[in-house]
Amino acid sequence: MTNRRLKKPVLYGIYVSIVFLVLGAIFLIEGTLSKDSFKDNNDERPTYVSDTIFSEDIPVVGEETKIIRPYTDTEIKVVKSYYDYQGSSEAQVNSILFHENTYLQNSGVSYGGKENFDVVAILDGTVTDIKEDSLLGNIVEIEHSNEMISIYSSLSEVNVKKGDVIKQGIVIGKSGTNNIAKDLGSHLDLELIIKGQTVNPENYYDKSVSEI
Repeated sequence: MTNRRLKKPVLYGIYVSIVFLVLGAIFLIEGTLSKDSFKDNNDERPTYVSDTIFSEDIPVVGEETKIIRPYTDTEIKVVKSYYDYQGSSEAQVNSILFHENTYLQNSGVSYGGKENFDVVAILDGTVTDIKEDSLLGNIVEIEHSNEMISIYSSLSEVNVKKGDVIKQGIVIGKSGTNNIAKDLGSHLDLELIIKGQTVNPENYYDKSVSEI
């Protein structure tokens, strides 16, 4: 039996074919493993959405702060009204103070109904003055934005000092008595001045500064 040798070109062709077959098998196995791995890790799949993180329907401006009453106790009520020149005769009579045989028009609103109740700031602001008056008792003046000034008098205690920058709702003192309206007992007198004009505070509660 004679030995036959393959020619070199034939051998080279066989070697190349084997190499391509091995490489093809490797790529096929890797592709199969990658698909199975991706299926087993569904949590790692990237999620694509068409929406943006911004919404045109949601406003970015915060709600404006509104003026609050100068007390938090629900038992407090109006004991002497603001004198309104355009008000009814009955309302004007109920807003008159009588002191040393003299009738005085109430330039603010007097609140009472409980002894020594907490008095709070109606808005953020800066304490611009604190003084003790022989007729009106202890007085605290606070300047707010939009040319607004609130004045709290007839205080028995004062918890702030001149120059303090305070937040709305902070307790600035406690109600007390004064010598001009002793019959009202423990109360608070609140005056509100807007752009140089004294106004009735009752007309401005729950309004934002921009509404004034």
